[in-house]
Order: sequence, then structure tokens, then C-alpha cells
Amino acid sequence: MAYFDNAATSYPKPEQVYKFMDEFYRSNGGNVGRGSYTLANNAKLLVDDTRTRLQRLLHCPNKQIIFEPTATIALNTIIQGLVLSDAKNIYISPFEHNAVTRTLHHLEQSAKIKIHILNVTRDLDYDLKRIKYQFDATQPDVVIISHASNMIGLVAPVEKIFELAKRYRAVTIVDMAQTAGLIDLNVGSETIDFAIFAGHKTLLAPTGIAGFIMNPSIKLPPIIFGGTGFDSANPNVPDRLPERFEVGTLNIIGIAGLNAALDWIETQTLARIRSLELNNRHRLLELLSAHDCLSIVGNIVGREYVGIVSCTIEGISSESAGNFFAAKGIAVRAGLQCAPLAHKFLGTYPDGTVRFSVNCFTTDDDFAQLRSVLDELDEEL
Repeated sequence: MAYFDNAATSYPKPEQVYKFMDEFYRSNGGNVGRGSYTLANNAKLLVDDTRTRLQRLLHCPNKQIIFEPTATIALNTIIQGLVLSDAKNIYISPFEHNAVTRTLHHLEQSAKIKIHILNVTRDLDYDLKRIKYQFDATQPDVVIISHASNMIGLVAPVEKIFELAKRYRAVTIVDMAQTAGLIDLNVGSETIDFAIFAGHKTLLAPTGIAGFIMNPSIKLPPIIFGGTGFDSANPNVPDRLPERFEVGTLNIIGIAGLNAALDWIETQTLARIRSLELNNRHRLLELLSAHDCLSIVGNIVGREYVGIVSCTIEGISSESAGNFFAAKGIAVRAGLQCAPLAHKFLGTYPDGTVRFSVNCFTTDDDFAQLRSVLDELDEEL
């Protein structure tokens, strides 16, 4: 199989991720905060070390790391908590994932919030002048931006937008599901209140471990309640972080995998990983552009991207194309990629696109196999 679906989940992982997960869980499979014996203590040390590694990678020793099972749960925890705190006007980009848009749609149906779309031009420029007009007309309570679109890979200028948003005292949230561990962003900045990470994507860790980084001065109410292993006599969830948002049992083996992945990323450096992915994206663009039956969507010269390229294919639906590639041993993502708003913005709704996504592990053999299948597709069409 030639793997071109890294935007869904990275594959393969660094070899040390597999090895460390197996070794740690066999010898240290205790629970955190549920005892003072060796297994529990070793699990706590692992979790604490992983938090520290994430803080170092994302330049945010001043902020709190919260572990959650998925980025979707992390986003729900933040968004619903802020709405409970009376946030009304929520601004988003046209490139948000359903983890954001479905949550907001549910809240808007309940007449609790109003959704506003940030102004982005047709050549994919975040128009800061017009965004300021938007903020002047309706002051933002919350601004949510996907750091990189999971449909076309476009990287948003979050620092500039959040700097503007903070003039209106908005709470800012950056979704780094496609960029944490890949693009060097100063999450410790005063203009970033929350940042979401998904361990299994660009952080090269297993599924089931994700979370968010938060400004600890924000009083975010919880939306999930339960045991924390701390202050158990209290009928309320404790105020102390991270326990306030880490109810129930943490995914210890997933955190072990994330710890090993962070160690690997540190030894490789973000700059090298980013360079390898950009080189592979360039190879992918050249390969796709050489086949007349494909039309690349949303690739503008001069814009910044991660390793994601979406295409439409003449004379064939995205669903049929996805099945064709799968039958030929090529892993891609076809359809709307959980981002219908982006497809509406780019004119590919409702059929969607075929999405190819590379990373630093995409090989020459992957490209050779894809080239062979694309040549065959050209002949058939």
C-alpha cells in the first residue's frame, strides 16, 4: 500500500513509538493519581514528562497541558465551556473541521450563539482590514482558527489575526490538529488562549491521545464530571488544573506513545521534519499536475501549506475515485473530509475532492506506485 492519507492519521509512526509503548505498558501499566505504589508513580512520571515535552515543543511553559482522548472532545470542552460563560459572537475561518462547526451549529440552534465567518478572499488571503471591519461591526467574544486546513493544507496567519482579536478582548483558539509537531508556533504567546493538538496526526503518536493547551487564568467551566483521583470528598470537580478537565482514567499507553514521538521529534527538529514534508508536497504537486484528468483545488502560489493537496477528477465522482485508488493499493481520503464549509467556500460541495496527504515518511516507492496508478487512470479516462 502507498500511503497518502497522513492528514487522517500519520503512518507509519517512528519505530521507537511502537517499541516504547510495548515496553512501558508491560512494566508500568498503573493508573495515575490512584495510588502511591511504583506502577502508579511511574505512570505519573511519564505523564508529567510528556506535559513538559509538549510545553517545550510548543514554547508554552506558562500554560497548562490538558490531555483528552480526541481533539474533538478537546474542542467541545473549550467551546461549550466558553458558551456556558456567556460567549455569544463566535468567529471562525471558512476552513474549520466539523469538530468546530457541528458544535457551534448545535449551540446556534439553541439560540445561544451567533456564528460569523472571517473574511478570506478568493485567492485565499485572510483580509485583515476587512476582518477588522467585521470586529468593529460585531465585537468577537471568541475567535477559532484552524492553523492548517485539513482539506487543502492552507496555513492561516493566526498570530496576526489573534493580535487583532485581542484588541477586542476576544478569547482565541487555534486548532493545531494538522500542525502541532510540524510548524513552529509560539503557543506561549499572550495572544493565544487555547491550542488543540491531536497526537495521532503531525505529532506522530497513536490514536486516542490528544488535548489542549490553555491559559490557566481563564476560568473555564467543565462540561464533563467524574473522578480525578484528587479531592474525592468534594462533590464538585476540583478547580485545580489539570484535574479539572482530566476526569476518569487517562490513556496511559497513548501518552507513552506520545512521549516517545515527542522524543523522536526533538532529535529530528521541527525544521528538518517540515523541510522533508514540504519537499514531498512539491513532489506530489508535480506528479498530480502532470496528469490532465486531475484539477488541483486551492493551491495558490505564495501561500503557505502543509503536506495536503486536494483534487477533482474529470468525469468521475470523488467517491468513485476513492474506491478506484483503494482497489489499486493507494490510501487517500475522498469526499468532504469532515470540512463541508471549506468545500462550499471553494466550490467543491457536495461531491468533494480526492485528498492526498504526505509527511516526512512518504517514500520514493509511494510516489512510484502513485505515478503508475495515475498513468492507468489517465488511460481509462
